[in-house]
Amino acid sequence: MRVWSKPARVVLVVAGVGLGACVLAFLGALFLHVAPANSVSKEYRAQVDWVVYPEFEQNWKLFAPDPLQRNVAVDARVQTVGPDGTVVTGEWRGLSAEDWAAIRHDPAPSHLDQNLLRRAWDFYESTHGEGDAQAAPGSRGQLAERYLERIALQRIGTGGGRVIQVQLRATVTAVAPPAWSREQVDTAPHVRELPWWPVQDADREGL
Repeated sequence: MRVWSKPARVVLVVAGVGLGACVLAFLGALFLHVAPANSVSKEYRAQVDWVVYPEFEQNWKLFAPDPLQRNVAVDARVQTVGPDGTVVTGEWRGLSAEDWAAIRHDPAPSHLDQNLLRRAWDFYESTHGEGDAQAAPGSRGQLAERYLERIALQRIGTGGGRVIQVQLRATVTAVAPPAWSREQVDTAPHVRELPWWPVQDADREGL
């Protein structure tokens, strides 16, 4: 049986205590993140966010879970111009359908496939409301448009020519309540088609 020297035991004890303290602090930060707002979580919000984001983000709250109650299918298409000046409008491409196909039957699905497009659309809705004529005041609305646009351009590519415009649409379908529920929900799909957005060379930088 190996006998540890006194300095080695001290190092092991200190390391164990430090590791345990880090684990408890991490679990405490996660608890404050999902717990209802309170004086402690408000006072240490910056520190909690530093620990949680972006790797450990949760989209639900402790004691009041708010699961997704709708399915959103985002499609995109581009308008291209060929060498002869011919303008061609491409077919709609199901971006959400591609993500769902990548997730289905995958025991360890990609975080990007699960959340990138969905969160981008949520961001757009939060800055534009029901109207699409223009973004909400400030830079957030423009950022939401550019974010969605770049995702579509990255997925679709050139489309067989020089892309001059891109368009997106979303089909939102509410999830039907369980059979035992008396809740009445409109499960008919609702389509929201965005206007065409012009594409500049700078919009494709870094893709």
